[in-house]
Amino acid sequence: MYYRYLPSPLGPLLLAGDEQGLHLLHMDAAQPWELPQAWQPAGNQLDEVARQLDEYFAGKREQFQLSLAAQGTAFQQEVWQALQRIPYGTTCSYGDLAQSIGRPRAVRAVGTANGANPIAIIVPCHRVIGSNGTLTGYAGGVERKQLLLELEGSWLL
Repeated sequence: MYYRYLPSPLGPLLLAGDEQGLHLLHMDAAQPWELPQAWQPAGNQLDEVARQLDEYFAGKREQFQLSLAAQGTAFQQEVWQALQRIPYGTTCSYGDLAQSIGRPRAVRAVGTANGANPIAIIVPCHRVIGSNGTLTGYAGGVERKQLLLELEGSWLL
């Protein structure tokens, strides 16, 4: 597994991936993070991920075209795939997301899977909001969620 840190408007991001694709995008990378010993600093292996993220933060990219290799249960994978279908600049509720995967009663499970997303931003879990239109919890912090939604033009103060 290769890793690198990427400066961003949200603070440093930790990226990790291998030949299968990106496994992790972790916010709060300025906080102590114990990297597995087997991980190696990336040469150019994560350059494309960094380039596309830089374009996104500059407002020049709405969709990512990357190989992703997030590890999770079949249900989590299903939710993460559904997250990638939420268009840039729009939001939906956890209920909407549950409905979109054909499991309308699984709202809490969808929320849990959403929170376990290891590739934030690229798998846009920030686009899911409460059914009453409020910003709800976000693994990277509600402030970062709001910044991402503002960047995409879907959340205005």
